Amino acid sequence: MQSTTNVRQLVNNFLDYLEVEKNRSPLTIRNYHHYLTFLAGYLEKSLGRSPTISDINVENVRKFRVYLSKQKDKKGNYLKKITQGYYMISLRSFLRWLTRCDIKAMSPEKIDLPKAESHQVKFLPNDQVIRLLNQPSLSNEIGLRDKAILELLFSTGLRISELVSLNRDMINIKTRELGIIGKGGRSRLVFISDRAVRFLGRYMVTRSDHYKPLFIRYSGKKIDPSMGGDSVRLTARSIQRMIEKYRKKAGLVVAVTPHVLRHSFATDLLFHGADLRSVQELLGHKNVATTQIYTHVTNKRLREIHSKYHSGNK
Repeated sequence: MQSTTNVRQLVNNFLDYLEVEKNRSPLTIRNYHHYLTFLAGYLEKSLGRSPTISDINVENVRKFRVYLSKQKDKKGNYLKKITQGYYMISLRSFLRWLTRCDIKAMSPEKIDLPKAESHQVKFLPNDQVIRLLNQPSLSNEIGLRDKAILELLFSTGLRISELVSLNRDMINIKTRELGIIGKGGRSRLVFISDRAVRFLGRYMVTRSDHYKPLFIRYSGKKIDPSMGGDSVRLTARSIQRMIEKYRKKAGLVVAVTPHVLRHSFATDLLFHGADLRSVQELLGHKNVATTQIYTHVTNKRLREIHSKYHSGNK
């Protein structure tokens, strides 16, 4: 049982719990730290003292939400509803943990999440995917690496964090599959297309080094041998820049990110007849509701089914 009621101390204990017991990713922990310490800072400023758990009450949370709605991001825009929601999601998780620790706190059920703004899923139609994938040169190591990355992203729907964490020994070329520990520590099996396997094989043949990372950089800061190869691991930011380079080269108007390729992967599967539950498993979504963002495909298929089978259309 926790002996303190100090908000900042309990937030730190909660973050330790997420890391050690829940095995949450460093990115998740970093985000929770940001949202909850921001709340603690707001309470300190408004109360003029260090806040305790009893200060997290309905009235102060209401005031905090009004305060959040007036905050601006780095670009000078007001925080989006979905971003404001992340603060509330973090707070609800924190309050649930306090309850489990037998600490008297505000009920998490008293916190309603703001309705998320509806966004259309950005994806590339197949012809644009092919144009993008055909941009890297196949005459050198960097081009083969980039080609393998693009093919693997479109072939598997991997998140960028999952892709950069791949090691060479995780890829089974013969069975065309790999095991992933994804978001929330959930494991799943990922399948690789014939085309992606072909270019992965060509890239890996060029590697004369013994570094563990599947995708490495060929320039930049000096390699640190003490890091066991992680100092040469290609970063998410580098991959984002690489994709942007090939987007411009392909003459594509729509912005392309690793997540757009993930959306394109899911769209491609659904368009060619895959069911939503299977796509959910392949994407590593916890709930099928998350996968239902791809209504631009499912709605079209439902229209085709209605048109083909309903007697009123005969």
